[in-house]
Amino acid sequence: MPDFLSWCQWLESTPMSATLRDSLWLFPAIETVHLFGIVALVGSTSILDLRLMGFTLAGTPVPKLARRVLPWAWLGFGIQAATGFFLFAAEASRVYLNPAFRFKMLMLVAAGLNALLFHVMTSRSAAQWEGRSTTPMSAKIAGLSSLALWFAIVIAGRMIAYFE
Repeated sequence: MPDFLSWCQWLESTPMSATLRDSLWLFPAIETVHLFGIVALVGSTSILDLRLMGFTLAGTPVPKLARRVLPWAWLGFGIQAATGFFLFAAEASRVYLNPAFRFKMLMLVAAGLNALLFHVMTSRSAAQWEGRSTTPMSAKIAGLSSLALWFAIVIAGRMIAYFE
């Protein structure tokens, strides 16, 4: 995608990107906020995923738990998106070509599709299966998939620094 690579080269040449790269404290500060976003996003989704898989909070209805934790997930996602853009902008060309970054973006799309499928197909019937002792297999698969995808995203994000 040469057009996107050209955009990346332009982005990293902007004064904002130069400031991010050249500042002794700004890039690490943004990375730190990015980590707080990871905690909010992955922590809250993990609670829901573990509930879906039947490992915790069996007495808490999934819709009630979702109402409690999903606002934290959305907050974390917003923090991730904003800080991720700034981290990307500082070294856009290098990061865009990085296989770990590409894998991370692919896993983000997969996590989004997994969440969409869960909400469209499975969670609508949550009230019907709340009285049962176990959650349906589709909910367990969605929870396991989500947990695996978010952990893959975190690992891939960390691996960006180790690939050229």
